[in-house]
Amino acid sequence: MLSRRLSPEDVVQETFASALMREDFFTNEPEVPLYFKLRTILFQTMVDLERRHLAAQKRDAYKEVDVPRCDSDDTSAGDLDWDMFAGTVTAPNSVLAREDRHALLRQAIGELSENDRQIIILRHFDDMDNAECARVLGIEPKAASIRYVRALERLQKKLVQYTEFQN
Repeated sequence: MLSRRLSPEDVVQETFASALMREDFFTNEPEVPLYFKLRTILFQTMVDLERRHLAAQKRDAYKEVDVPRCDSDDTSAGDLDWDMFAGTVTAPNSVLAREDRHALLRQAIGELSENDRQIIILRHFDDMDNAECARVLGIEPKAASIRYVRALERLQKKLVQYTEFQN
């Protein structure tokens, strides 16, 4: 929903502006990597932006729809991009099923060890490769790779416990 009102550049700019105002946050606890501190500020900024744009008593962002503009005077229904519109429609049962899967995944990840949780979050939520994960965690790339594979195996075992998920 936020992407309809904000570009990724806006989010980066807001995050850096917040970081500049919190200089003491970066000087405290020097053992915590800068990456984690910036990610924390990013999450806080995203929450603030969500409150400002989606929880505001203004035009409802959930009802906004991008409508393609036609260059010609002919605005018949055949000219519209129906695939784009259909992609924005989500059935309530699909939303509930996705929320259930997310809750189970959060529960399974929450029960993993701190090391397993870190490597999975870095790889899947922060889109880092093994070398970047190794740098952030202060370990060798091969160790990061092994840690990632083992964490995935443990996560899979957790998911099998909670659901009908199978190989």
